[in-house]
Amino acid sequence: MHHVTRRHALGLAAGFGLAAPALAQPAWPARPVTLLVPFAPGGASDIAARAFSTRLSERSGQPVVVENGPGANGQLAARLLARATPDGHTMLVGSIGVFALNPVLYRNPGYDPLTDFAPVTLAVTTPNVLVVNPGVAPVRDLAELVAWMKARPRGVFHATSGIGSSPHLTMELFTQMTGTEATHLPSRGGATAVMDQLAGTVQISFQGLGSVIGPVRDGRLRALLVTAAHRSPLLPEVPTAAEAGLPNFEVSSWQAVMAPAATPPALCERIAAEITAILREPAVADSLQAGGYTIAGGTPEEYAAFQRAEIARWRRVAQAAGIVLD
Repeated sequence: MHHVTRRHALGLAAGFGLAAPALAQPAWPARPVTLLVPFAPGGASDIAARAFSTRLSERSGQPVVVENGPGANGQLAARLLARATPDGHTMLVGSIGVFALNPVLYRNPGYDPLTDFAPVTLAVTTPNVLVVNPGVAPVRDLAELVAWMKARPRGVFHATSGIGSSPHLTMELFTQMTGTEATHLPSRGGATAVMDQLAGTVQISFQGLGSVIGPVRDGRLRALLVTAAHRSPLLPEVPTAAEAGLPNFEVSSWQAVMAPAATPPALCERIAAEITAILREPAVADSLQAGGYTIAGGTPEEYAAFQRAEIARWRRVAQAAGIVLD
């Protein structure tokens, strides 16, 4: 009786033009997929996760569940991912804060995004917008703002969604580059930070594009610049930082997908290709772009290089600002 070894079978498969590598790869997904989101529903990470979760379920034939687990600036969900089984059935859809800022700002965030996680893909990016409340900061452009701030040392306040958030670090970079000062008044979230500014509690802030489109369009806030390479089609009258007179000031908040560290690279590539295809579907892309997001997608390698550069950049800003959190 002739016994066919597994190696022989793979050889036969290859010889007949069959997909031999598929025999060696376990099916994915083999069961429901959990997308951990380290913040409450309605935030940017949650929006990004839900933008592709339904279609991922439809395309894969398995349920894809978004599980919100806020706490400690995203650190709690990140620690959960680090301990998850590395088989592609548990992933984390998180922000620049979780994947680049926490390890820079906190003495011990309880995880290392470069060694505890495997990169999957960058999902979306969104620029920040420098906005002023014209009732308490009567300036019309960047030059007027810088002069106004320099005339009020320790008298200018800005609000953000929290210590160590992208808008917080963006303001730190801005004051370092312009030689100005602004006192940080952290809020409970992005929406409340905008409310603080509308109330006149703070005069200026950087906010995610999507959160200030309404107040800028109705004149309650004035946008002085957008931290992107190109103007936003949602606020086409607002100049880029370079156009406003501040070159080399391109900053984006972003959301990415990561898996546990030992997840096979081939599986990460497969999942990245699937998510990228979904994000680029017209219905999904149009919905995200209407909310101020730019579609990214791409390979694990592309995201890994981007993430390393972001960590290095914001480490320099945090060290210059002397920000260290426990």
